[in-house]
Amino acid sequence: MAKDYEAQVIELIATDRIYVPVSSMKGKLEKSRPTLAKALDLKDGESFDGARVHARVESDDTTMKARTMREAVDRFAAEYPRHGKILAGYIEETRAAKETHLYFGVNAGSRLTADDYMQVMTGLGFTEITARNLYPELMAVSRNLTRRRGESERSVLIGKTE
Repeated sequence: MAKDYEAQVIELIATDRIYVPVSSMKGKLEKSRPTLAKALDLKDGESFDGARVHARVESDDTTMKARTMREAVDRFAAEYPRHGKILAGYIEETRAAKETHLYFGVNAGSRLTADDYMQVMTGLGFTEITARNLYPELMAVSRNLTRRRGESERSVLIGKTE
């Protein structure tokens, strides 16, 4: 049974090229949400009720959070100084980790088609019409980001061992 590597790599490249601008936008949105929320300058217990929107600030004192590794080691070292030094030493030791990456790209003189991208976008849940309308803008952003990064080849992590 022959595998169709060409089709699989085309789908991977199309997926990656859509991923890059969407990921970039996601990062910008993640950074802007807390900034916009803090700019409202509402204090704990305060609320705002407008004609179209509302907002309120509540503190939740019941959220339980696990200690960080550093806090746990520090507490252990305070109670058991001799063993704490040994534990801290183990943590600070470096270890070799092996990562396996798949590198991929488009051959010189070749291009992916709009249909290659449409297949990925419809697979994400976009209608064909929405995918066709979104395609030119996504590709423009993707090309700009790729040009700035100067990448001709990309990679994806496919395995990791310690």
